[in-house]
Amino acid sequence: MDHVIWHDVECGSYAADLPLWRELAGADGGPVLDVGAGTGRVTLDLAARGIEVHALDVDAALLEALADRARERGLGALVHTHTADARAFDLGRTFGLVIAPMQTVQLLGGPAGRAGFLACAHRHLRPGGLLACAIAHDVDVYDQEIQVPVPDLREVDGVVYQSRPVAVRDEGAAFVLERLRERVSPDGAHTVTEDRIRLDHLTAAELEREARAHGLTAVERREIPETDDHVGSEVAMLRG
Repeated sequence: MDHVIWHDVECGSYAADLPLWRELAGADGGPVLDVGAGTGRVTLDLAARGIEVHALDVDAALLEALADRARERGLGALVHTHTADARAFDLGRTFGLVIAPMQTVQLLGGPAGRAGFLACAHRHLRPGGLLACAIAHDVDVYDQEIQVPVPDLREVDGVVYQSRPVAVRDEGAAFVLERLRERVSPDGAHTVTEDRIRLDHLTAAELEREARAHGLTAVERREIPETDDHVGSEVAMLRG
């Protein structure tokens, strides 16, 4: 359960990209494939607008939470979950739109992982379909703890969860985001753990070059603006 809650704490409140996914999904009409769907931040938002969404993630626990939330909101008929690795999946169908929000494409372990994903994505696109991948840019590197005005925070059943970024390190092929996770239970028990997320160095231009080898053609990129809490993103737009 804590695993799902931490995902919600650290990812669930991000909304700067939602207008773009709504626009693309509305133009396509669905069904849409959401890669790296997690607990449904994007999937549920699109389904609430009447779009059928197939949610893919390697983490079955996150998808179970997503499915529960879809049923609770009366969206079960529009949401389909698939537990699979983004680098190697076969859903036996195609889509007009495949999206990879929130830097999912930078979590695949370098060029070989992205090649697997691009090949899978292309096989799942209808002719002329669109693959849209968000890529973080202008990541600030710092190796000393900073003070954030409001850490990511959530209370669940009396337990307080707080996640605070403490460093972003450049390790050559990737940026590594380090966080401290603090958990305080109603009886006062306090635990602190460290979490590290590795984001491959990548630009939209690099992904576009890699995508050509898989039969995908770059079209005009889109931008997701930065917020007080999140860097902005380039969105590589790749036609099948």
